[in-house]
Amino acid sequence: MKRYFETTRHIDAPPRAVWEVLFDVARWPEWTPTIDSVERLDDGPFQLGSRAKVRQPRLPQASWEVTEVADGRNFTWEAEGPGMRTIARHEVVPDATGSSVRLSIEQTGPMGAVAALVWRGRTQRYIDLEAESLDQRVTGPTA
Repeated sequence: MKRYFETTRHIDAPPRAVWEVLFDVARWPEWTPTIDSVERLDDGPFQLGSRAKVRQPRLPQASWEVTEVADGRNFTWEAEGPGMRTIARHEVVPDATGSSVRLSIEQTGPMGAVAALVWRGRTQRYIDLEAESLDQRVTGPTA
């Protein structure tokens, strides 16, 4: 059973511009319909160990903790629930004409299999829409 979901999208903008929007998680509700709210659970800059409560349409609320950051390139955060862990990775790399963004979700643990089955379609649609929305936020709406 699939427990890993991924999307990759080219964005016609430099990696730093894409990264600045992607890493500013508190502002995600402004540009993607897949996020209702992000509430930071600590003060200071968003960094390794930072935590946030995220509400998404038609999904359970989750508290996320940043477990990896490579400034300007990628960050990973994780959320735990009963019998499962969800790992979300966000990566921006330069490509020939701008940037390539890769977003992924992995669900582990015994209940991760259940979550992956129940929310598989929504999970893939959400990360696809997040990549599309990120592109529009960075480059502006298409005509």
